[in-house]
Amino acid sequence: MGNNTVDTETLNDLLQINNDRIVGYEKAIEELQPEDSDLKTLFVRMIGESHKLKLALATEVQAFGKDADTGTTNSGKLYRAWMDVKAVFTGHDRKTILDNCENGEDAAQRAYKAALEEEGLSANIRTMITEQKALLKTSHDEIKALRDLQAS
Repeated sequence: MGNNTVDTETLNDLLQINNDRIVGYEKAIEELQPEDSDLKTLFVRMIGESHKLKLALATEVQAFGKDADTGTTNSGKLYRAWMDVKAVFTGHDRKTILDNCENGEDAAQRAYKAALEEEGLSANIRTMITEQKALLKTSHDEIKALRDLQAS
């Protein structure tokens, strides 16, 4: 049996990571050039993916009688600020945008990995986190593959 406090704190941390991811992809869309419409379609899909993940996480938090976090993480805010500064120096080229998106996807993978290392998670919460991490890993790999194409 899991610990409700551990479950809700962990779920809220993952809610924040998904909020970061949404804001990050919205920022990436703003940086795209007209010829990068394929990336806009991909990023919009990934924003939708995070909204679905957030809904599942928030539903579980609310089932524990707690409020779901609506903010972003401090590290996420720092990441976005870094992305803004880097864009000033490197421009808004496709490779830079994909590099930044991959960094964000790496951060999401680290957050989900850390969540799964939490002691006291209930089995159903651990299963949900595992499934979400796998879904996000697929998105990470898609971004990485596109980024790698730019390097060649």
